[in-house]
Amino acid sequence: MTPLLVSACTLTTCLGRGLAVTLAKLRDGSSGLAPCAFETVELDTWIGEVAGVDEQRLPPTLAHYDCRNNRLAQLALTADGFAERLLAARDRYGRDRVGVFLGTSTAGILQAELAYRRRDPHSGALPDDFSYAGTHNPFSLAAFARELFALAGPAVAVSTACSSGAKTFAAAARQIACGTIDAALVGGVDSLCLTTLYGFASLELTSSDPCRPYDVARNGISIAEGAAFALLERAPAAATPGAILLLGCGESSDAYHMSSPHPQGLGAQMAMAAALDSAGLAPADIDYINLHGTATPSNDAAEGKAVAALFGEGVACSSTKGATGHALGAAGAVEAVICALALTHGLLPGSPHTLTPDPAIPLDYQLSARAGRLRRVLSNSFGFGGSNCSLVFGLTP
Repeated sequence: MTPLLVSACTLTTCLGRGLAVTLAKLRDGSSGLAPCAFETVELDTWIGEVAGVDEQRLPPTLAHYDCRNNRLAQLALTADGFAERLLAARDRYGRDRVGVFLGTSTAGILQAELAYRRRDPHSGALPDDFSYAGTHNPFSLAAFARELFALAGPAVAVSTACSSGAKTFAAAARQIACGTIDAALVGGVDSLCLTTLYGFASLELTSSDPCRPYDVARNGISIAEGAAFALLERAPAAATPGAILLLGCGESSDAYHMSSPHPQGLGAQMAMAAALDSAGLAPADIDYINLHGTATPSNDAAEGKAVAALFGEGVACSSTKGATGHALGAAGAVEAVICALALTHGLLPGSPHTLTPDPAIPLDYQLSARAGRLRRVLSNSFGFGGSNCSLVFGLTP
């Protein structure tokens, strides 16, 4: 693919709001995970909750989009000067030439859960003030962002479980290559709700401790919420040295099992190989891999086998979910922005809470953050049902 410029990016997670605080927390090995105290949930698990979401107020004209997911989106979109950069792109290209491609897994389902408590005791009808289209509907996120910035280009909601946020980069890149748009708002948002917390607990996938990716004693995930966005544009002929580029995208669908990865990580390996091929790179050209690394026994083992088969044991890698938790549909976008920070600041992120890397997974796994010269990095995001996506980012020379 023709490289695309990541001209702006931002993220908000349980680590904090914006790029600066995230970078500082990654450098000192902090984690934003805490024992679950969300809403009425009674589960022995740790989560990543974002501060300040409930205090957000949407513009009155967009009140029909009011839900936790869209409040979280607004909280992130207004950090790091990102909104201003997006508006400048809109004015430069025209509102119909900027697309919106955003990923989510549960969107505003919490709003439906809260409305269900207020249903009519006789008919069971949901309250009149509940707006499915503006909240629970997976397209709500893309529609909200599109209206917030008065954009008129194509808008797409991607909902492929935990690969959603990453796949928006690939979807936007295809549209830019086709010439239908000149720039795109990409990213992902997922917010805490009862469905995901109790649902993953029922699958026995959550841990009663902070998650420990790739640890020999790992025993489950830490559900989190988060939002991350990037602005993709065609790279100018004379791009500023050190600018972030999206170099390649790779996707696969192994459909091995509804909720378990292929035990040999074949789908993951195909996605990584496709991303490298898309970028015109060899495995030796990658300096760091941000692993999907959810801290479940089967997921980390399968991904580890895939990485070892393609890259050997020589490339530095880590999962940052011990810091941010697993933001589900937003995870791919969150980790893409973390990769941008890693490239820009020469940082190899560590893995908070991981103490002893699993000796059965022979990788160069980074326990602590350290400085390093990075030119190209790869980010993995793998979802339920075998929906896999890998992204390659690099710096302009």
